[in-house]
Amino acid sequence: MKPLIVANWKMNPQSLVEAKQLFNSVKRGIKNIKNVEIVICPPFIYLSNIQYLKSNIKLGAQDCFWSERGAFTGEISPSMLKNFNCKYVIIGHSERRKLGETDEMINKKIKAAISAKLKPILCIGETEKERRKGKTLQVLKNQIKKDLNHLISQSLNHLIIAYEPLWAIGTGNPCEPKEAKKVYLFLRKILKKIPILYGGSANSENATSYIQEAKFQGLLVGGASLNAQEFIKVVKNIDLFLKFDKMV
Repeated sequence: MKPLIVANWKMNPQSLVEAKQLFNSVKRGIKNIKNVEIVICPPFIYLSNIQYLKSNIKLGAQDCFWSERGAFTGEISPSMLKNFNCKYVIIGHSERRKLGETDEMINKKIKAAISAKLKPILCIGETEKERRKGKTLQVLKNQIKKDLNHLISQSLNHLIIAYEPLWAIGTGNPCEPKEAKKVYLFLRKILKKIPILYGGSANSENATSYIQEAKFQGLLVGGASLNAQEFIKVVKNIDLFLKFDKMV
């Protein structure tokens, strides 16, 4: 599997014109990239338009609901996302958890996404308080146990994990690669062959370190993905590293 670089635009940008400009800028900047798979997750409202901007970039969504239809005001079903050519969906992001999303809800969303043939990107991570108390690994283990409850091994083949330490998201204070690698190795023992991404203040300066040193299979990029040139640098830096790595 190629390293996966996922752009989470969150609730940005503020207009369709800006969204198209951002997407097209990234599309032009990465047109010759072959060693990395790129996914952009814009707000729901832009998916219908962006799907027609032909590109090798895959589309993803920032969330989905666990039912295909019904009286669920404001929700989006996995099949609706499929209709807009989405291949991936972020589930369990810390910003959703802060709004009250539980592990039980996340578990149902993952099952629904996989049933619809979407690839869920499950976000897990610890708070600064949990980190200081040395509970990082236990917190992650508990999240995985609850979020993947009753999922059979065949279903897990479609799953991607994103380790996002909450204290690093949007703070400009990323988890150091050495510390992140310890978490990666712990998760790898539990998750076997499931791709594991790093997220949390990832940018063009530290991106390669998480692939080269910490051994992650990709990145979930937040703030840096809203600057086209910065995001392109993230992708190109990783692509360049992979080219060089193959030559050595």
